[in-house]
Amino acid sequence: MAENYDVIIIGSGPGGYVAAVRAGQLGLKTAIVEREHLGGICLNWGCIPTKALLRSAEILDHSNHLKDYGLVLEGKVSADVKAVVARSRGVSARLNQGVGFLMKKNKVDVIWGEAKITKPGEIVVGKSTKPVVEPQHPLPKNVKGEGTYTAKHIIVATGARPRALPGIEPDGKLIWTYFEALKPDFLPKSLLVMGSGAIGIEFASFYRSMGVDVTVVEVMPTIMPVEDAEISGIARKQLEKRGLKIFTKAKVTKVDKAANSITAHVETEDGKVQQIVADRMISAVGVQGNIENLGLEALGVKTDRGCVVIDGYGKTNVPGIYAIGDVAGPPMLAHKAEHEGVVCIEKIAGLPNVHPTDKSKVPGCTYCQPQVASVGLTEAKAKELGRDIRVGRFSFVANGKAIALGEDQGLCKVIFDKKTGELLGAHMVGAEVTELIQGFVVAMNLETTEEELMHTIFPHPTVSETMKEAVLDAYGRVLNA
Repeated sequence: MAENYDVIIIGSGPGGYVAAVRAGQLGLKTAIVEREHLGGICLNWGCIPTKALLRSAEILDHSNHLKDYGLVLEGKVSADVKAVVARSRGVSARLNQGVGFLMKKNKVDVIWGEAKITKPGEIVVGKSTKPVVEPQHPLPKNVKGEGTYTAKHIIVATGARPRALPGIEPDGKLIWTYFEALKPDFLPKSLLVMGSGAIGIEFASFYRSMGVDVTVVEVMPTIMPVEDAEISGIARKQLEKRGLKIFTKAKVTKVDKAANSITAHVETEDGKVQQIVADRMISAVGVQGNIENLGLEALGVKTDRGCVVIDGYGKTNVPGIYAIGDVAGPPMLAHKAEHEGVVCIEKIAGLPNVHPTDKSKVPGCTYCQPQVASVGLTEAKAKELGRDIRVGRFSFVANGKAIALGEDQGLCKVIFDKKTGELLGAHMVGAEVTELIQGFVVAMNLETTEEELMHTIFPHPTVSETMKEAVLDAYGRVLNA
């Protein structure tokens, strides 16, 4: 007979494993199905290992400017790309083991293989077509395998994969996705990055720090198109100052491959075509949900543009079937997936006062140099929605801590509703803003107005003072500019 559970989760990425942990905490009999590696893309091939690479790049960049800090180093610091990659993979491996520990701690069964929902309340797990690759460590004990399993609630948390453009598909050798970009066998002398979202810009920033000649091609008018235009413009200037070549309102129409290089045909805004030769190319044109081969179509689960349609609690249109994370649509971010997982489980468990996920309060972070972070409406979007707004700005050039750090190129920008004082959005570019943005996220979640922010004491000297000064600026009360 099929083994029965309260909840079965398909996919062990950030959304899936966090949902499993919360289900275990609430006493639900839970199983999680995984076909490749615990922790999913984020932990093994995305969020975590890229940040390890970018940390190495940041230290290398600082080492090249030691004289600016009154320091002298005999000789030049250089990058050992194999050691940099090995450190990154080691970080992932450590966390991969941690997910296995969390499953055991919370009494979650791990089922290894590929799941298909055969009917509401039932899945069949077959042998995985994906080989177990590093950094997968020995699986937790008592891992279950192929067979039929039942559960009243089935959560799809299968994530997403790189999207490919027809005719410019990644081949793993000359045209990379983030998989190959994370584990280069060598440093190319030149690199073309197609797409300037978070993934593209982070890799462009990393490889430039490593000394690679990097060109970025973006079809939209600005890089990091989801960000406030003013913020992305500042980021672009700083990236170009570091030596990146950036084309916007441009697209790669064709790629010719040679034995060890590519030639990209780039059509610019004026209709002219420029040929760019590079050793390697990264395709970073977005991701698409993993909705195939799960049995969703046969069950009538509604999808839209390659993603499962859900409500604020993760429910699909088919009772007993839920979806969370990237497979459930944008914003495709690990922290959104985790939050959706907790909300979904708590709703299933019948906890009182469970709030639906509010995507307007999901922060976004890009860990390039300089960092970019934001939450809420951009200035353009607020105006498009007809909001009467106040906008405040404060430059890092007037912040004591930023000057002391030697990183005074940045901006904090806030947007308020003029009538109510509601904080509609916050946007930052500069040193460590990915750590600072959470202050604005908390403020928005607490429905804070400008008055509370103005009466909040920020420690001195910190870069966080730019946040208060930007608020003050929106109301004509800025103190240090």
